Amino acid sequence: MRAGDFDYELPEEKIAKYPPLERGSTRLLVLDRHSGAVRHASYANLDAFLQQGDLLVLNNTRVIRARLFACKPTGAKIELMLLEKHREEQSLVLYRGKLKKNDKLMAHGHELLVADIVDHGIARVSLCGELSLSDLFDRFGGVPIPPYLKREAEEVDRERYQTVFAELPGSVAAPTASLNMTSELLDKLLRNGVDVVALTLHVGLGTFLPVRVDALEEHVMHREFYSIPPQCAEKIRRVKADGGRVIAVGTTVTRALEHAGERIETFEGDEPLTGEADIFIYPGYCFRIVDGLLTNFHAPRSTVLMLTAAFAGPENLRNAYQEALAEGYSFLSYGDSMFIS
Repeated sequence: MRAGDFDYELPEEKIAKYPPLERGSTRLLVLDRHSGAVRHASYANLDAFLQQGDLLVLNNTRVIRARLFACKPTGAKIELMLLEKHREEQSLVLYRGKLKKNDKLMAHGHELLVADIVDHGIARVSLCGELSLSDLFDRFGGVPIPPYLKREAEEVDRERYQTVFAELPGSVAAPTASLNMTSELLDKLLRNGVDVVALTLHVGLGTFLPVRVDALEEHVMHREFYSIPPQCAEKIRRVKADGGRVIAVGTTVTRALEHAGERIETFEGDEPLTGEADIFIYPGYCFRIVDGLLTNFHAPRSTVLMLTAAFAGPENLRNAYQEALAEGYSFLSYGDSMFIS
């Protein structure tokens, strides 16, 4: 397949620019990937499509306040975007403006030093003093809402561009399939015999980037750090061995599980499974772990759209998207969702 196969027309008015007034009140399109059949439901009634013995896997990453403005001694303003967390302390920033090695910047009374320019538009920055760079962003940074919202972050985004179970800081984009998950829905699933576990994958800005080459095998996938706790890996292994279903809440969870698939299948021990997920999943991929996928409606030519097409089947997904557009579903991060099984 070619990247052009994943182009479709997404009208601007179909993009949800703000979260719904009430978390969990969005719609849910339910797709049977075997028959292609589509049903219309609500996100709050997800429990109707899960069954006792299913295992729901969440991503408990927390979105950091990653956007900050600094000034050069000349007064020139530089926009900094702290990149997602990997194994090491966060020190890489995406910048807009002109910077060179050893430049000094001031932000909210704190001095920053450009230690190195590591790539075009990416610098390694250190903070002079006892405060860490991540602490500086946490105190003074803005919410890094997606660029396609075409607006500045507002107070509502501080709460709603974050899942209710967000725990470990390190992402610069939300695991959006979970933005409408509520504590009430999770409690209802648990009462119905659906087990719930969490892993961590720190989501990077690469999730928003379209594939810019037409031959998919030429695309270089971005890396995202993940950690799967031993109890999570063990539960997944047991469910798979017993013939149960593993339901991934989002493409971030899917990437982590499939990247670690072989290690999960043979898991023994008490150490987390960690790695840098650089797996590029597109049609033709054979899923090892994931049996069901809860996900949002994705942008054209995006890697997350390609992953969803690999799971649902390209023709099934194309038909489902056409129906969603015709039925007035809202798309992208703050929009409606799909459940595919």
